[in-house]
Amino acid sequence: MKIAKSDHIKTIFKNKLPLLYGIALAAILFLIKWLEYQFVIIDHALEIYIGAIALIFTALGIWLPLKLSKPKLQTVVIEKEVYLQKQDPDYVPDEQQLLKMGISRREWEVLSLMSQGLSNQEIANQLYVSLNTVKTHGSNLFLKLEVKRRTQAIEKGKRMGLIG
Repeated sequence: MKIAKSDHIKTIFKNKLPLLYGIALAAILFLIKWLEYQFVIIDHALEIYIGAIALIFTALGIWLPLKLSKPKLQTVVIEKEVYLQKQDPDYVPDEQQLLKMGISRREWEVLSLMSQGLSNQEIANQLYVSLNTVKTHGSNLFLKLEVKRRTQAIEKGKRMGLIG
């Protein structure tokens, strides 16, 4: 069956009207949205600028602390073997060095107990003296040996033959 040319034109015009209405409604909707956007920008320009500045400062507030808190140097852990030697209970210190340095017998005992790794409180308990007495002997030893730390005092005492 053959469709006549006039029938074909009728179907085009028949479907053209809803298409035309759809295009017109889309254009009107676009125009309304564009006008709404223009009025929002004009009426609320100050709020938009304040919001944009707030977003910028929020991003800067997050980025800057992260940048500043990153360590600039890399931490390197060095493992070193330390050999502990059991102190000989029969060790006799060099008496001449003790006299030369002006170290008393009690200060020498504190130094030898320090070299065993005891804390000040443990040294005080072992020697039956107060904690302040041990601290006084320790500071006197540091002055006489011309050191600042326990480890330096122990090292210097071993080099000088005061402890074994």
